[in-house]
This record gives sequence, structure tokens and C-alpha cells, in this order.
Amino acid sequence: MRVSDFSFVLPDELIAQVALPRGESRLLTLDRATGEIRHRHIRDLPNELRPGDLLVVNDTRVFAARLLGRRVPSGGAVECLLLGASLDREPDGSARFEALVHPGQKLKPGARVRFEGLAGGIDGEILERRFFGRRVVRLIPDPGHDLDALVDAIGHVPLPPYIHRGDEVADRERYQTVYAHDRGSVAAPTAGLHFTPEILETIAARGVTRVAVTLHVGYGTFKPIRTDVVEQHVVDPEPYEISAGTADAIAAARADGRRIIAVGTTTTRALEDAAVRGDGVVRAGRAQAEIFIHPGFRFQVIAGLLTNFHLPESSLLMLVSAFAGRERVLAAYEAAVQERYRFYSYGDAMLVV
Repeated sequence: MRVSDFSFVLPDELIAQVALPRGESRLLTLDRATGEIRHRHIRDLPNELRPGDLLVVNDTRVFAARLLGRRVPSGGAVECLLLGASLDREPDGSARFEALVHPGQKLKPGARVRFEGLAGGIDGEILERRFFGRRVVRLIPDPGHDLDALVDAIGHVPLPPYIHRGDEVADRERYQTVYAHDRGSVAAPTAGLHFTPEILETIAARGVTRVAVTLHVGYGTFKPIRTDVVEQHVVDPEPYEISAGTADAIAAARADGRRIIAVGTTTTRALEDAAVRGDGVVRAGRAQAEIFIHPGFRFQVIAGLLTNFHLPESSLLMLVSAFAGRERVLAAYEAAVQERYRFYSYGDAMLVV
């Protein structure tokens, strides 16, 4: 398939720059069997689910992966965006990370940087140059300080590149799901940002069970497709973990013929990758999600998908198209544009069942 087959026209003003209060987003529902489109609100989601459905969420927690500091000894401004969890940990508390740095031309291997805040400081050294501007950087916390705690204290929320503003204090809470638990993502599993505790309670009262997987979202979720042919694209691997309780709940739902509804493309990727590795069985354990889900993929686990609206020609749009059909998804996106839905991470939601 051609990457251009997944293009659509989106006015810039429909790219959400700020988040609405939780629970106030709109919800487009798409019947993947008939193509029927309905316009709802996220508070209506419980009524779109059935008693007995199994709702699977991603409980990863975003960390403050954008560090602003200065070069040593020149004092020039520097930015370092960590692209995922640390590659390793040393006994002295330091760690290596893959990162994007700016200005890249001046931050060659051997360059040193410093990041500081009220909580303390972090020294950094560029160790290695990698492809597409990536670097390997070692971060060394001030003596007596925990590196992760310092990063979270002095770092900034890594808002997506299509949000054209600096992060604000409110983003520390809003760019996080209400059930976020395990720290490790540099981007939020955005379909989960719509939930409030009240919506989750209503869903539970309807007889829908909720379980979680943990997939740490890397910067690769924004990785542009640099080829004209879909099948030639390679997605970045992302680590995930499925607990024994979640694996058992999925097995029971499948045995009973009950629907499994994935909240987000990250949850979908973890579940379907696990099924591929397990010859159709979702087993407990840790792995790296490596599958690229695009039209032609055979889904083995999910029967429904709650997701946000994604970028044109993106791997995430291809995943949704694989589940619901490219023509129907693009028709739903056209309807969303006409109805002035808000797009991308802080935008509105779409339910495919």
C-alpha cells in the first residue's frame, strides 16, 4: 500500500493546543461492520459498552523527559529530549539515555551540559551520535540525589511537536491518565486522557471489567514514515508488561465470547503483539512490542478500540485503518473535520466497535 493512501486534509485550527477538562470531549462512534457514524460525548461512553465487556487500559506514567540547560563551559542554551527509559543504570546513580539534543551541531561526542533546578542538578555528557539526529547521553545526578526524581522535578512535560506552546504547570496533571502508575513514557497514551473517576465508576457499574497493561510509549510514536510504501516502514520497539491477572481476564473473556475493548493504540499494540508471540494466547510477562499493524493485519484479541484522531500518513492511523477499514476510517475523519472535532493528543475521541 502507498503511504499517500492515508492522507487527509486537516485545517490547522482543528489541532487541539490545550486540553478540555476531563470528561468534556466529544466522541465519534464508528460501526466497523456497517460504517455507521454517530456523534456523542465521552460521558456517553458507558452506554456504548455492554455488560461483560473487558476494558483494557495502558497504565504507563509519563515522565518529564524534556530537559533545558546550558552547555559547559560556554553557557549556551541546550535542550535534551529523552526518548525513553534509561538504557542502563550505574552504581553511582548515573544512566545512559537515547535523546534528541539541540543545538545538535555543537553537541558532539564529548560535549558536556548541565541542567539545574531548585531540587538540584544533573550533569550530562554526549557519548555517541546515532541516526536521524539522535544521541546517547549519560546523565549524572548531584551526589545524594536520585536521578529519576531530579528529572521529574526539573524537567518539562514532553508535549507533542504539533502543540505549538511551552508546557505549563497544568500539563503535569492533564497530560497523564487518572490511572497512570508505572513511570516510563515520553508521550501519553492519549485515549485514556478522557476518563474521569466518575466515568470509570459508571463503566464499572454497567458491568464492564477494567484491567491494565503497561506499555511505555517512546518518541517513535511520532516517528514520520520516510518511505512511500507502507510495508517498508519499521516501527520502533516499545517495552510492555502484562500481569498474570490481566492475562487471565483476557483468557476468560475470550473463552466466554465477551468483547475486549482496547483503550488506545498502545494497548492494542501490546495485546496483539503478545498474541503473536503466544501463538494466539496472551500470556503474562514482559516483551518488546515490535509489530507494525497496518491494513492486512489479522487481529486476534480486540473487538473494539477507543482512540484519538491521528496524524495523516501516520502509523497510528494505519493501525486504526487495519481494524476498521481504510475507507471507513477516512470517511469518519472527513465527518469529524466537517463537525469540527478537535484532533490529536489533546483532542476528541473515536470509538470503533
